[in-house]
Amino acid sequence: MDNFSTANNEFCLDVFKELNSNGIEENVFFSPVTMFYALSMVLFGARGNSAAQIEKVLHLNHVAEPFKSGLSECNKTAWMHSGFGGIFSQISQPNSNYTLNIANRIYGSKTKAFNQQYLSCSEQLYQARLQPVDFEQSPEEARKIINAWVESKTNGKITNLFGKGTIEPSCVMVLVNAIYFKGQWQHKFQKKETIKTPFHLGQGKSVTVDMMYQTGKFRLASIQDPQMQVLELPYVNKKLSMVILLPVGTASLGQIEKQLNVKTFHEWTSSSSLREREVEVHIPRFTLEIKYELNSLLQSLGMTDVFNQMKADLTGISPAKGLSLSKVIHKSYVDVNEEGTEATSATGDSLVVKRLPMKTQFVADHPFLFFIRHVHTNTIFFCGKLVSPSGNGIEPFSVTER
Repeated sequence: MDNFSTANNEFCLDVFKELNSNGIEENVFFSPVTMFYALSMVLFGARGNSAAQIEKVLHLNHVAEPFKSGLSECNKTAWMHSGFGGIFSQISQPNSNYTLNIANRIYGSKTKAFNQQYLSCSEQLYQARLQPVDFEQSPEEARKIINAWVESKTNGKITNLFGKGTIEPSCVMVLVNAIYFKGQWQHKFQKKETIKTPFHLGQGKSVTVDMMYQTGKFRLASIQDPQMQVLELPYVNKKLSMVILLPVGTASLGQIEKQLNVKTFHEWTSSSSLREREVEVHIPRFTLEIKYELNSLLQSLGMTDVFNQMKADLTGISPAKGLSLSKVIHKSYVDVNEEGTEATSATGDSLVVKRLPMKTQFVADHPFLFFIRHVHTNTIFFCGKLVSPSGNGIEPFSVTER
């Protein structure tokens, strides 16, 4: 599970840095664990260089030896399945205080033949069964079927994932992976304490937000380089938590982003850094809904062959020639409020934990980073950047034949 968590977190921060690379300050929100999960289903059917590239992008090339020779048996992915399954089984127990649903489905063309082993293993390992649809003759009907399923699995938060005309008759297979999370804080904010206050955007600009407030004992770290506060807000049962990285003093969010990697994230959020203190917490109520088309991003990370019909090798999925990946779309939703969260996607030398006063203020009235993670394994489920307070994560993969 440690290998899985590390690979997932490496992939998460790679995606985050790519989304930030355009130099435009804008909100970011996505679910790396669902991207990772769905891409691993593609990897399951990939061969040769296509498999090697996906493996490298997912940081599995150092930990997933079974992938190197191609997958031919379901049990060769047992380690990955146990990594996902172990975490999800811990969290997805019946509980009225939070909900976490992971859902997978394969939509395949009625006119194409798929490898039975791929289909049976996908259902066994990922609970992703095949549903035949008529892409060739009725692409619009197929689009509506997929969108309706996604909407039902994300509690109605993600609608119209595929816009009109985006499902083409040439489509052969779509892999859809959805996650829906709704959690309540271990310590809820009282609505009567929420007030209107400025949120500073930078360059002298600000917007008015609903700022939530509470005082209580929370785990908090004060990092010297870069200057920031790290606050952990646990959800009920403390299996999941939100971690906020907030620049303070003269530090900028860009300085934190520049030093952010798996090693520093672990250091900043470790038990040795986070100390329980009496904290006055001020965080804005916000909702984000963001859709990404990830083809170019994944190609920038090195996953190029599967998008090229001349180079893609997806023969583990189907014996048909010329199969390639045509679309990777991710749409995510998060709602952070007084009750909780509803979401459907440095070196050791520079780390200094300063002694904190008996009561510390944590005032998130300017841009910050936030992560929703599984506490025990430190697996990042959602990653976000709030630049301006203002949506569940979906990954469909279309395989086309030319």
